[in-house]
Amino acid sequence: MRVVSLNLNGMRSAWRKGAETWLRASGADVIAFQELKAQGGDLSDAMLRPDGYHACYHFAERKGYSGVGLWCREAPLATHSGFGSAEFDAEGRYLQVDFPDHSVISVYLPSGSSSVERQAAKFRFLEIFLPHLAVLRAKRREIVLCGDWNIAHREIDLKNWRGNQKNSGFLPEEREWFSRMLAQGWVDVYRGLYPDQGEAAYTWWSNRGQAWAKNVGWRIDYQIATPGLAARARAGWVYKDERFSDHAPLVIDYAP
Repeated sequence: MRVVSLNLNGMRSAWRKGAETWLRASGADVIAFQELKAQGGDLSDAMLRPDGYHACYHFAERKGYSGVGLWCREAPLATHSGFGSAEFDAEGRYLQVDFPDHSVISVYLPSGSSSVERQAAKFRFLEIFLPHLAVLRAKRREIVLCGDWNIAHREIDLKNWRGNQKNSGFLPEEREWFSRMLAQGWVDVYRGLYPDQGEAAYTWWSNRGQAWAKNVGWRIDYQIATPGLAARARAGWVYKDERFSDHAPLVIDYAP
């Protein structure tokens, strides 16, 4: 099973840059999208009903904002939009599909970089999302959460870690939350495969200061899985030969 996760920073924009062509050629069985920046009426029929995939979306109520989606080769048994938070479900940040022996979730955690108010919202999200993750773990089924978590967990996960310790995405409270999440029994699949990989693991680059050209990046896109599914991971990589967004696709191959 090949799983691809990609923050599109606008689905229509990413499509114009060739994302659909690459995704279709990638051999992905499941594709998890974040930051659609669109509603259903904005998407083409090919986006809503893609040939060869079963597509589902959780759009934000606010136009041109957030939103997540999943494309799956296999038809899911059930689909769940949102995780029970009125505030954040309205922002289109969580979509889950269930299959007979596993579930896949596309998740888009808030960014706090734009203002103090948005950082406070991010902390509210983290406070209520951790118990939800505990509930998922208690279900005793295999699950992978794919998405943009907007947190670099460790110093190896970003280029300028010393200068970012007071910035959203690398705050001590955020990193400690990530550690608590892993302590529930979740596994950072890519880091499990490549424990010492630094710059090759970056998935996001600021649009400022030639960050992409200089590879001044952050690893904030993850596939976080239950131990059984994580143990089936065989290879992973970040695709950087083309650029569809300010994020790069994260690809993980899992054994059957």
